[in-house]
Amino acid sequence: MKKITVLILGILLLLATVIPVTACADTPVKITAKEAILMSEDGQVIFEHNAEEKRPIASMTKIMTLLCTYDAIDSGKVSLDDDVVASARAASMGGSQVFLDANSTYKLNNLIKSIVVCSANDSCVAVAEHISGSVESFVELMNKKAKDLQLVATHFENCTGLPAVSQYSCAKDVGKMLTKLIEHPHYFTCANVWMEDFIHPSGRVTGMTNTNKLIRFYDGCDGGKTGYTSEAQHCLGATAKRGDTRVIAVVVGAPDSKTRFREVSDLFNYAFANYESKVYLDKNSHIDDLPVQGGKDGSVSVTAENKLIAFGKKGNVEYDVQIDLPDSVNAPIEKGDVVGCAYLTDKNGQKIAQVNLLADNDVLQRSYWDYVKEIVGEK
Repeated sequence: MKKITVLILGILLLLATVIPVTACADTPVKITAKEAILMSEDGQVIFEHNAEEKRPIASMTKIMTLLCTYDAIDSGKVSLDDDVVASARAASMGGSQVFLDANSTYKLNNLIKSIVVCSANDSCVAVAEHISGSVESFVELMNKKAKDLQLVATHFENCTGLPAVSQYSCAKDVGKMLTKLIEHPHYFTCANVWMEDFIHPSGRVTGMTNTNKLIRFYDGCDGGKTGYTSEAQHCLGATAKRGDTRVIAVVVGAPDSKTRFREVSDLFNYAFANYESKVYLDKNSHIDDLPVQGGKDGSVSVTAENKLIAFGKKGNVEYDVQIDLPDSVNAPIEKGDVVGCAYLTDKNGQKIAQVNLLADNDVLQRSYWDYVKEIVGEK
């Protein structure tokens, strides 16, 4: 009986040592941060760890601040060349800052750059007040944007990420926000800056250094946002691109700064070693010339609105391109009109990805006199 008991205990001990190893076999990297996620550019989740738990995210909040700022620019409400007067409230902000002078005037473009590069809290407040009249109104925009993006665990109380009781997000939501932010080309003109002087109207200079060290030390990293408070610990959301493959990685609540950079780098390494994006059609690539009925021209050039691209494990990204165009279209046609679509299908005929096909030029409708001239010309 004693031998049987010893044998059973031995088996249990063996299982206890084997099972954890087996459970970790599919984990791409060792994560010590409280949350993590690795995503493709189109939002496919490659890996996640506690990615939907509500936590403070510190200055990664500024990803949403920037998103709402770019929305205001895209809508025409403000422009990068706007003059922004820094209020006393903005100039008095603590934490990371560029030390704005109260009542001095700054270009919106420069304030955005200071937010991206050195996480300037004072610039966040100045920009928020310029766009919405007050920080409180701007935060309403941030929460509306969170709802529009269908974020699962996010609420904002300020535009800086400084500690607030009911302000929180999660790794998955940060990934979604960052995916949207990198759709704005202007963002990368700021995010790639490593060191630059911020020049005040008085001539005073504040040196800026990018808080995202991976910009300089990780091959392919061209954007991201750090964050730190004692409550949030060390956070980082970043993006990297090699060839046609872009990925996004986020860690929330890392124990120290080195760990956040290392774990995001490890996630990037795993993605680039095992996954790829394959481009089937380039943005603006010529697809066909489509006949036009009743037009001054007999056809219109057709191009792809965006890249037709598929993401997946290396060696498994093989799909067929299907072009869906009518036999002809009727004039008038304006450049940018949607005239069809292109999509990818797998071996089972399922659609994987799709892009609109656009008219690449105007085609005016033929007038009565055009027909008369044609008839006269034929005689």
